[in-house]
Amino acid sequence: MSRARQALRALRLRLFGPGKELAGTDQFGNKYYRVPEHESRAGQIIPERRFAEAINRQAYQYEMGDFPTEWEAWIRKKRKDPPTIEEILRNESYRQEMEQKVKDVYEKDKLLQAKEYKEGLVAEPVRTHVKGHASAPYFGKSEPSQDPASTANTFQPGSWIPPVSGSNQPK
Repeated sequence: MSRARQALRALRLRLFGPGKELAGTDQFGNKYYRVPEHESRAGQIIPERRFAEAINRQAYQYEMGDFPTEWEAWIRKKRKDPPTIEEILRNESYRQEMEQKVKDVYEKDKLLQAKEYKEGLVAEPVRTHVKGHASAPYFGKSEPSQDPASTANTFQPGSWIPPVSGSNQPK
C-alpha cells in the first residue's frame, strides 16, 4: 500500500506539481501559502510562488494596508523567511509610537509658529481669495450676462450667453 501511495504521489507531483504549503497566518486571519520550486513535465524549473488567501474578502475589495507590511514583503520576495506574529506586533507598536511622536512634534511646531506670529518674528501667511482661474474666458471680468455687450470687433468668447428660447427646449 505504501508503495502504491508513493507511486501515485510521484505521478501527481509530476503532472500537477507540488501542492501549496501553509507558511503562516496573520492577526486578521489571512492565510499565507507557498508553492515550492519544482520541475514541470516539460523539464522547466518553475520558481517558488507565494500568495495569500484573505478571510471574507473578494479580490476587487483589497485596499492598501489589508495585509501587514511584513507579510506583504514576504509575498513579494523581499524577505526570505515568513514573519512571526511577535515581529508583526512589535513593528505595529513601533509604528504607533512613531505616529504619536509625529503628532507631538507637529503640535509643538504649531505652538511655536503661533508664538512667532504673535511676537512679530515671522510675517503671517497672506490669505488670498481667488475668484476664478486665469484660463477662464471671463477671468477678472464680471460674470457672463444674457444680454450681448459687445460688437463683432470687440467680441470676447464667453462674454455672452444666448438666452434660452422655447424652440431649444426638449418636448
